[in-house]
Order: sequence, then structure tokens, then C-alpha cells
Amino acid sequence: MLVVMQAHATEEQVRAVCQKIESLGYRAHSIPGAERTAIGITGNQGEVQAGTLEELAGVQEVIRVTKPYKLVSRDIKEENTVIRFPGTDATIGGAALAVIAGPCAIESREQAFAVAERVHRAGAQFFRGGAYKPRTSPYSFQGLGEEGLGIMAEVRDQFGMRIVTEAIDNESLDLVEEYADVIQIGARNMQNFSLLKRAGRARKPVLLKRGLAATLEEFLMAAEYVMSEGNYNVILCERGVRTFADHTRNTLDLSIVPAVQRLSHLPIVVDPSHGTGKRNKVTPLSRASVAVGADGLIVEVHHLPDKALSDGMQSLYPDQFDELMVQVRQIAPVVGRTVAGIKAAAPVEAVGKR
Repeated sequence: MLVVMQAHATEEQVRAVCQKIESLGYRAHSIPGAERTAIGITGNQGEVQAGTLEELAGVQEVIRVTKPYKLVSRDIKEENTVIRFPGTDATIGGAALAVIAGPCAIESREQAFAVAERVHRAGAQFFRGGAYKPRTSPYSFQGLGEEGLGIMAEVRDQFGMRIVTEAIDNESLDLVEEYADVIQIGARNMQNFSLLKRAGRARKPVLLKRGLAATLEEFLMAAEYVMSEGNYNVILCERGVRTFADHTRNTLDLSIVPAVQRLSHLPIVVDPSHGTGKRNKVTPLSRASVAVGADGLIVEVHHLPDKALSDGMQSLYPDQFDELMVQVRQIAPVVGRTVAGIKAAAPVEAVGKR
């Protein structure tokens, strides 16, 4: 059920409707829009009686939402969600294309700073890196944990980029929330519902990756789990699904970008690194992602990919990332996007300095 407030409804009237909803035993989710405020109702097992709400001051109409996902839907919010980060002009959603770049895993302070300096100079406004790595083999590098988070916090201090990193369980999410600017939920955890609920109670935006074989509805329902707990800053991420194809690590499903944008107000970014698993496919699929209308890219970059402790085969060299950004800047204006410009090189003595 969705309560649509009148354009001139006051904050007091919105608050009164939320209180009424909660007095009925439901949860109220007030989501302001450009022209109106919509209040989503969750927690109901059956149909909510609209009459008790329609008579409240400031209410325009009460709409029955037929989709299983409510807060994610454009029914509750017509305009696109734009996620902003205090103290910076970086956004995810809207006209600016968000570029998130960095190594698969934080291996050392020297490695992180070497990569961060290059991707920042090329125009990336977000730095990605794994402190916790869910690996197929228990003998593979599992990440540096809190030490890695601390290194990324230093990267933010040095270069001003916002930090995106993954939480793999409730315990690691507590630390990720403390250090990072965006909490990533990986593909393997897309339907880890207890973790999604915990992310929904976090104070930081959540980047939710599509599961290995998730349908569009399952993907959106996972986002609904996060939003139902009160965190409305959710970013969706297409990173490829598992198919019969053997010429690529996964099959990157770019058709889901316009499909999501038709149904949901949430931003969606594309990960062509995990989506292909092969370095020579990352730049072509990045071009295609921008052309299809994605709100951003998340790209793996490593200064020594042949020596990387994880995902070296899909990590770009810094020079390749520079060229990717040149091409993205050429395509972006065609689809009404802007891309951050090239930055001046950081002083050599500052890079990696404590």
C-alpha cells in the first residue's frame, strides 16, 4: 500500500500519517520526492484498509501496490534516486557518471596508494578494494581485514575519493560501516537476508551486487530487504550471471540496466571486470555499459596485475584505465551524462606517505 501526500502537505501532516500507520501495527517509510511525498507501508500481511488513511489531512490518495517490491518501485518514487556524499561533489545516480575503480583486494599500503594515485588522476571519484574476500578456495587470499580498511581510509584522506568495500557477514559489516563510505554486498550474499537486514540498519549507502543466477525480481526484492529496514540509499550492480558460456567468466547482462530503470528509481552501475573476467573485455563492455544508460562503472585496476593476489586476469593496467576513461568521456555526452575530468598528478612525495 502506498499513501500519496498532496503537493502542499506539511511535515506535520506527513508525520501524523506515519504515526497513524504505525499505530495500526505497520511500518511507515516516508520518501520525499521532487513534487510530493510518498509513504510506503510494509509489515502488513493482508490488504490495509484505505479508508482510515484517506481521511487524514494532507493525503491525496491511497494506492494499492501490486508488485512484491514496494519501496524499490517507481510507484513510490517517480524520479531517480541520487545518492550524495557530504563534503564532495561525487554522486551515484543523476547526470554524473559514477566511476568506481581500484584493486580487487587491498594487498598492502604501497599497492593501494600506487593504484589510488592513478585512478584518481584519471578521474575516478570512488576507490574500491576488498578488505574481506569471500573466495571459492579456503586457501586463497582472504583479505587484510581491518588493516585493509585502515589503508583505504588513508586513501580517502590523501585523494578525497569515497571508499567502496565489501562486508561478508554481520561482524565485518560493523567495521565496514565504520571505515567505508559505501557498503558493498557481494553476489554470493545477495540473498543473505540477515545480512541485508543488517545493511538496512546501517547509516551508509549500500551497493548490492546481483546474484550469480538471480532474476530481475529476485534482485529487486533483495534491495527491498535493505530498504524495508530504513536505509533508502541503495545502489544496484550488474556483475554478470552464470550461463553455459565458456568464453567469459560470467555473462554480463546489460539488458537488465533499462529493465531496472523502467521498474525502479534506484541507480544501477555495471561491473565489467567480474562480468567478463578477462582484461581485454573490460573496456569494450565499459563502453557498452555507458551507452546502455548505466549510472556508473566499477572497474578493477592493479599496477602489477600479473602479481595480484586475486583477480589479476580481469584487472586493468593503469594505462588501460586511462584509455577507458578517454573513451567513456566520448560516449557519455551522447546519453546525457557527464564524467569527472582528469586530475593533476599528486606530488610524488605525498603518494604512499604516512
